[in-house]
Amino acid sequence: MTLGFSVDALLPKARGGGQLKMGLVKLGDQEWLQPDPDLAARAAGFDDFPQGIQLTQEADAPGRELATMLGVHGTLPEAALTCHEDMCLLTRAPDEEHYRLIGAAVAWPSDWTPADKMGLPLRALHTPIAGYEEQLASGVDRFITTLKPGVIYGRCNWFIAPTEAMRWIAGANPEDDFAHVSPDNVGDTLFVRSERQTLRRLPKTGAILFTIGIYVEALGKLSPPNMVALSSAVRNLVEGEGERRGAGAYADALIGYAKQHKGDAD
Repeated sequence: MTLGFSVDALLPKARGGGQLKMGLVKLGDQEWLQPDPDLAARAAGFDDFPQGIQLTQEADAPGRELATMLGVHGTLPEAALTCHEDMCLLTRAPDEEHYRLIGAAVAWPSDWTPADKMGLPLRALHTPIAGYEEQLASGVDRFITTLKPGVIYGRCNWFIAPTEAMRWIAGANPEDDFAHVSPDNVGDTLFVRSERQTLRRLPKTGAILFTIGIYVEALGKLSPPNMVALSSAVRNLVEGEGERRGAGAYADALIGYAKQHKGDAD
């Protein structure tokens, strides 16, 4: 099994509501990063969001190792400029139990701010995610600790956003964010945002590299089977997850639109 490089290709591999799952897929080297990045868009993304680059001293050595792997002169920011993917580095000291975020080069965040997350361990990084502590935290910690160099794993997720912008930070009130969405225009005004995430351990420094490839598509441009699956996923979010995703502001419109296209999916 592999992971594609579009919302339509990723959604069938993403969690469809219910209990949280890592949903990992083993990837080959040729499947690690998007093969045809828009480097002008990447440069513009970082120009518009310079605070997306956050580095600690601990990020210098693994950042240089990553840049060398990619054939780039520099460290983490230069590496991220040559790829479609945003990139984060995590490590731990010999006397520490948990991995911490030590470097981020993130032009296109999905509702998070790198400066707010620097130095936090994995569990604290995922605090906003309903059910993470109970359903995923121990498994994620164990996976990160035992991940071997040379092996790449991927996973994907989805969000519903009121914009097609690559960088998206939700407002304080979802009702305001999605106020322009109606049953008549939902196919053009709701956007499905998918993160194609990969994890690998850098062989020399032992740091964990976490990459995030962002893909955005209007709801109306998805395949009918994906519309129906997304509708089901929205109905089956775990307790508290719907509130974090602002689902109350768009769920009825999305479900109604998917129902209209259900016949096309059969």
